[in-house]
Amino acid sequence: MMESAGRRRRPAMRLAWLAGAALMLAGFLALGCWQLWRLQWKLDLIERVNQRVHAAPVPAPGPSLWPHLSATADEYLRITAAGNWLPNYSTRVQASTEQGTGFWLLTPLCRPDGSILLVNRGFVPARPGDYTPVAPLRAQPNTCLPHAAGGPDEATVTGLLRLTEPRGSVVRYNDAATSRWYSRDVDAIGFSHRLRRVAPYFVDAEAGPGAASPDGEHPVGGLTVVSFRNNHLVYALTWFALALMAAGACLLLTRDKWKRRDGETQ
Repeated sequence: MMESAGRRRRPAMRLAWLAGAALMLAGFLALGCWQLWRLQWKLDLIERVNQRVHAAPVPAPGPSLWPHLSATADEYLRITAAGNWLPNYSTRVQASTEQGTGFWLLTPLCRPDGSILLVNRGFVPARPGDYTPVAPLRAQPNTCLPHAAGGPDEATVTGLLRLTEPRGSVVRYNDAATSRWYSRDVDAIGFSHRLRRVAPYFVDAEAGPGAASPDGEHPVGGLTVVSFRNNHLVYALTWFALALMAAGACLLLTRDKWKRRDGETQ
């Protein structure tokens, strides 16, 4: 009787294994197809970004367009903006580039409409004392007032539109209280200087005299690295390989089942 019960359990267990293998096959195929879709999406994104980076510059988006900005549609858009520098409110953000270890130098640009645009003027090397915590400079509000365009001190900057980088780096958070910045967090930097009407993006300035300012700094611009990780094809092939293994398991279980059935009918 025990042997009979064991025989009855075997087909049920085999059926359960077959169902599990079929589910894994469907799941692996779905994940592989999803990675192929992601691959096409990433290739389209890279193509769009390459077109933006090498296109003629367009005017920097003004306040009316700020709510509609997105990474998909606007990141790395080549833009140009004019205004007056506010060098006393520059912020240094730690960076590591092909030039070495140092800082990105972000300086507010006061635009004729009274809005403020943070400009990453480029890389400056570290100097003695740069890593010593200091109290942040608290500017008075309304430091940028509407003014006529084309003044003698007006500067024009061309560069790539970059969206804000909130909070900090992967391992370190920004600390506004001691002016330690590890990412270009536009909102936090603007708030630390009590600046108003700050654009929700910053500009990575291109190399050239447009990034210079009266504070005597000479940052190296044009160091933006435009690259995207694209491992989706490898991921897709991995999922499809697992799907092939699951299909093999289904085939073995089904073949074993039919062999036993043929043996019982003979």
